[in-house]
Amino acid sequence: MITAKRYHDICAGHRVVGHEGKCRNLHGHNYRITFTCQADELDNVGRVVDFSVINSTLCQHLETEWDHRMLIWNEDPLLDRDEGACLQHLDPTVVIVPFNPTAENIAKHLVEVVGPMVLPPGVRLIRCEVEETRKCAAVYELSCCHGNCYVEGGGL
Repeated sequence: MITAKRYHDICAGHRVVGHEGKCRNLHGHNYRITFTCQADELDNVGRVVDFSVINSTLCQHLETEWDHRMLIWNEDPLLDRDEGACLQHLDPTVVIVPFNPTAENIAKHLVEVVGPMVLPPGVRLIRCEVEETRKCAAVYELSCCHGNCYVEGGGL
């Protein structure tokens, strides 16, 4: 199997709902997010995908949607259910996400939702590593067998 890999750095904040320690508080990270892509076949130049395509799709998505923003889970108790998201009223750069924004869930969302949405046909995001610090990272990877990648319990 041949893959193409590129990383991108962003700064973003979050809080982990239900965390036992200080990560339950609003805080931020200098994230390094590494994308690994696979294709059905190499292109006529001999590439999985040009690195600039990873940049203009996946990396640009991070820049546009999450860089220098605060990621808040749509079920976070900090959100005011009656009058809309109080955090968004305070700061419109708050991004409401459909998952508790752990590194693991961020990686999974990027592979399962963002990759299929932004990558060209025939190219799949099969692995994503989200580093919160130099010491701590989470990886989400599709299961692959002879180029056919799938999510446990479902197909791609």
